[in-house]
Amino acid sequence: MPAKDTGTEELIKSTAKKLFFKEGKLHATTQDIADAAGMNRSAVHYYFRTRDQLIALVFAESMQALSLRLGEVMSSNMPFRKKIKELIDVFTKDMMEYPFQEVFLVTEINTAGQNLVTKIDEGPVSSFLSEIEKEMQLGTIEKTDPKHFLINLFSLLSYPIMMSPIYRQFFAMDEQQFAKLISERRELILRMLFK
Repeated sequence: MPAKDTGTEELIKSTAKKLFFKEGKLHATTQDIADAAGMNRSAVHYYFRTRDQLIALVFAESMQALSLRLGEVMSSNMPFRKKIKELIDVFTKDMMEYPFQEVFLVTEINTAGQNLVTKIDEGPVSSFLSEIEKEMQLGTIEKTDPKHFLINLFSLLSYPIMMSPIYRQFFAMDEQQFAKLISERRELILRMLFK
């Protein structure tokens, strides 16, 4: 059996990621992916036996990459407020590039189960929760369960982007105007989280 071409495999994965996470085509078929990648469907099946295998791999790689970037910020030595600002920037950049990634996550967890979410390094989160608790003791942020702080942070970041099609229509905004609005939210979120 001939060796698989890693360039073709990467093209299939990047095409699937673009269709699922960037364009919101959550139900794209292997034929849709093959067409967008400029190949035939049998090539997609050669590299990924099923659509589910492709989805699981693309999703896992995307989540691991984002988790790694967020984990690097969480475990960095920068001051806490600057760290939160950097988390906001990393997460917002990722969400704006792939606005349907979170929607995809929820949809797939509901259909494929929680097995889809694996190999996410929880170490940085645990230590970051301790750091949040210390900041609460210092009085820089409101005292509560540190998990609420993280849930609030990521909810404030992800929900507006997940709902962007509705918000853009509701506020009569094009994509550039909405991107500007999201950019303005960065500072707003910081002000909301800190005393």
